[in-house]
Amino acid sequence: MTAKEYLNQAYRLDQQISSKQEQIDALNDLATRCTASMTGMPHSPNQGNSSMADAICKIVDLQTAIANDMGALVDLKADIIRTISQVSNVEYRLILEKRYVTGKTWPEIAIDLGYKMRRMFDLHEEALAAIKIPEKNAAVQ
Repeated sequence: MTAKEYLNQAYRLDQQISSKQEQIDALNDLATRCTASMTGMPHSPNQGNSSMADAICKIVDLQTAIANDMGALVDLKADIIRTISQVSNVEYRLILEKRYVTGKTWPEIAIDLGYKMRRMFDLHEEALAAIKIPEKNAAVQ
């Protein structure tokens, strides 16, 4: 695993959490639109779950998955912060923290640190070269 792949794991996990939250929002919308049809005719109690019950079960499952992912994200960000803190150059650490911990865009980082984009990318490459990936993550592909 490259240094960039290692550092990007938090961003990807955060995207997965956001995707699951969007799914919950869609299911909540579906659950609030579900209505029972009243025909006056008796029906079998074994006919299956309602759309609302199905949506609620899926929402609960997704909320559990999000909680697990958020715990993993916190742990991963702590590992990434520890890894970045081992870089001796302060500018490199700032660039890596702003990009991979706080999720800022390249133009935002360039403005914050007062660099032109080209210089920003050069410094980023140098910063990545200074990263020492923890052993437990080095072999993961």
